[in-house]
Amino acid sequence: MSSRRSASPGPLAGTGSGPVAVLVVTWNSAEVLPGFLASLPEGMAGLDWRLVVADNDSADDTVEVIRSLAPDTTVVQTGRNAGYAAGVNAALAAAAGWEGGFRAALVCNPDVRMREGCAKLLVDALGGTDPGGGRVGISVPLLYEEDGRTLLHSLRRESSVTRALGEAVIGNRRAGRFPRWSELVTDPAAYERDTVTDWATGALMALSGECLAACGPWDESFFLYSEETEYCLRARDLGFVTRLEPAASATHLGGDSRVSPRLWALLTVNRVRLYRRRHGLAATTAFRAAVLLRESSRAALGRPASLAAARALAGGSAPHGAA
Repeated sequence: MSSRRSASPGPLAGTGSGPVAVLVVTWNSAEVLPGFLASLPEGMAGLDWRLVVADNDSADDTVEVIRSLAPDTTVVQTGRNAGYAAGVNAALAAAAGWEGGFRAALVCNPDVRMREGCAKLLVDALGGTDPGGGRVGISVPLLYEEDGRTLLHSLRRESSVTRALGEAVIGNRRAGRFPRWSELVTDPAAYERDTVTDWATGALMALSGECLAACGPWDESFFLYSEETEYCLRARDLGFVTRLEPAASATHLGGDSRVSPRLWALLTVNRVRLYRRRHGLAATTAFRAAVLLRESSRAALGRPASLAAARALAGGSAPHGAA
């Protein structure tokens, strides 16, 4: 099944001798931006870098905050709430127009706070090889919750029917220690070493210019959620691996998909949509049924987010914004 990846013309030529491009997509982000901007010098220490912000038609003071606190930033106004992938593509296109281009990109949420030297560790990890022979095209750090101490399980395995069933029957955190039974990686050892993973949450990731040039734009048909999954899997298909750099770390203030029924429904529906892109109808039917079992069982326990997801799956329709 074909997919619409981007409206941008041609491949993204990310290779060059220029700085590291720090790419941020904003939408009504005025509240979290000052902290993000204040953390950049420490987080980007040791690198030549430039900031690009793609704003998806914020109704608050997001653009004014950027221009006031970081006047040298390249600001791209998309003119609409175009979605995360479209924002990333708009920021990439702007950075590709710099004289000399850029040598790597750092894609990050505005609610991320990098710790000292985080970005350099991620960028330095790019281009290496893993024992399986894959090139490191995407590197990710350890992510911590807002308290700065609680580790987020940010590594993921590719979706499968057995993993969806494992999560439905025994829960993703308990099943996460067993590669066959969960998409979520919860084994503590995996977060203590350079771990190659199928994909990782997209709050903060470094991408090599070579990977960007080979993969092209992010898939804009995913308005929000699963766009980073699709990109990591597409990169893997082309010989680039996603690898954890455990010496690099950051705090992520987000996580509203856990409590918002609309966002959890969107996340769940997009998981099934992406699975359908990569598998046949029979396998997708089984996968959808397993995911529906998980959400329905949790909805029966009184979880509103799971109820919204189960309704969206059972009705065969995506929540607003799923595109």
